[in-house]
Amino acid sequence: MKLTYIKKYTKYNTIRQVLKREFNISNKLLTKLKKENKIFLNGKNIYLDYTLNYDDKIEVFIDFKEDSSNIKPVKMNLNIVYEDEYFIVLDKPCNMPIHPSILHYEDTLSNGLKYYFNENKIYKKIRPVNRLDRNTSGLVIFAKNEYIQELFIKQMNHNLLHKEYIALLEGNIKNDEGIIDAPITRKKDSIIERCVSPDGDIAITTYKVIKRYNKYSLVKFNLITR
Repeated sequence: MKLTYIKKYTKYNTIRQVLKREFNISNKLLTKLKKENKIFLNGKNIYLDYTLNYDDKIEVFIDFKEDSSNIKPVKMNLNIVYEDEYFIVLDKPCNMPIHPSILHYEDTLSNGLKYYFNENKIYKKIRPVNRLDRNTSGLVIFAKNEYIQELFIKQMNHNLLHKEYIALLEGNIKNDEGIIDAPITRKKDSIIERCVSPDGDIAITTYKVIKRYNKYSLVKFNLITR
């Protein structure tokens, strides 16, 4: 992956300003790029606070080979919804974790993606952008480099990444749509379960009933707070 910038009549005076403000590169990644000599001005390595001239060309190469040997590759029938050089989107089935753990060492989505990366000579870490619970099916985005992951995280932090959930609920919802505004906190003596509590964090969700059955309701949710 290559980022390119040509100096015209802009407010950026130095290479550092371009990388930080135009490309939104973090300090951590910037240090790595500098150490690996991946930043060029007119085809040459140069210090970051160099004053730019008109028509100067900056190129940043984000092409590190990365080690992901901590994840065992396992052949799986992955449902790839979308893929390009920047990220890949997988449709995660129900009852499959995203990350390996002590109880799920080689049956996770990351294991399958690791095998796929190996087969296609993609030497990148496994970087899930979003998370889904083991029993939840749906789309999971994996970034193919640190820079793309950072951009996705910033989008999520600013609520620019839209998420929708569909759930089959027991019982009939009275209203066709509405807002759930109830603070949520961790349930006592549990590291997974959550509960509504006045001491919890703000949690706002909108919902809309898609279809009603005899004893169930199919409902679409949008998470306002994440």
